[in-house]
Amino acid sequence: MVNIMTNWMDREGPLSEIVISTRLRLARNFSTYPFPMALNQKSAMMLVEDLENKINELDTVFGHKHELVRLSELNAVEKRILLEKHLVSSDFIKPGLPKALVLNEDQSVSIMINEEDHIRLQCLLSGLQLKQGWEIANRIDDYIDERLPYAFDDRLGYLTSCTTNVGTGLRASVMMHLPALTMTGYIDRIFQVASQMGLAIRGMFGEGSEVLGDMYQISNQVTLGRTENEIMSSLDEVVTQIVEREQAARKQLVDHNPYQIEDKIHRAYGVLVNARVLSSKEALEMLSYVRMGMGLGLIEDLSWNIMNRLLLEIQPAFLQKFYGEELSPFERDVKRAEFVRGILK
Repeated sequence: MVNIMTNWMDREGPLSEIVISTRLRLARNFSTYPFPMALNQKSAMMLVEDLENKINELDTVFGHKHELVRLSELNAVEKRILLEKHLVSSDFIKPGLPKALVLNEDQSVSIMINEEDHIRLQCLLSGLQLKQGWEIANRIDDYIDERLPYAFDDRLGYLTSCTTNVGTGLRASVMMHLPALTMTGYIDRIFQVASQMGLAIRGMFGEGSEVLGDMYQISNQVTLGRTENEIMSSLDEVVTQIVEREQAARKQLVDHNPYQIEDKIHRAYGVLVNARVLSSKEALEMLSYVRMGMGLGLIEDLSWNIMNRLLLEIQPAFLQKFYGEELSPFERDVKRAEFVRGILK
């Protein structure tokens, strides 16, 4: 059974007012196994078992407990929770080869086995912590490579199933809350500049997902011909500039339209603490205003980690697991309102 709580979010990170989380993901394949597209059921299961034996030693090496969860042992709701928590991809939970997921205690580290590549190693931290996330991911990456050699080419780097990941295999991304840039229309300019710098901006759940609650995921697109430090340095520079632009845009909104902004923020808070029916889309929109209100000092007595957890815990699968029953869409909206009221009051 997968723990539905996400404890890494309890630790407030740098710039958490605007930067919700940092994710470092490494795509890797092993030289001793056929690439994933050539794996059959038997060899895929052998890979899971091989990694399970190797990963058993992670506890003593890194001082944290790690658990291997076989995907076949989870029901549909539990799989969906993993997706809502950004621990797995949508492709990973689809039927196919035997798959497994390795999680540490606070779920800041996860390893997908038999996704598009043999493994996808991921580190999640709150706030802007690219360097710290890389240090954790790199240590575990080296540990695995010493016990099960990676497919590596001296000229191309790490060999991956998709050519866009060849090279470092590193995808660094940052989840940002940008309501003021969205409201003022400056977000379009941010998109243009990011694209010119080889960065991609997507919705809350990555590629193809809708932008909800003014949450944007910003990540590198190029992995070949650049070092890990170059990738992270470039992303860190852009994210820092966006934070400054968002702060300036918030000040501009308050200076020019103070009553309108305060009204939107307090109305949103009023909806969240009083609503009896709340869709996920409306909840995210209201939470976006409340988060901005916290940053402007208009709403007090709420912590960033509580607000960040709510972004995940109002999702459909989490609610069904939390209440221990299958819920219709309307029932979820009712329970979501009840859940949010309980947290905020």
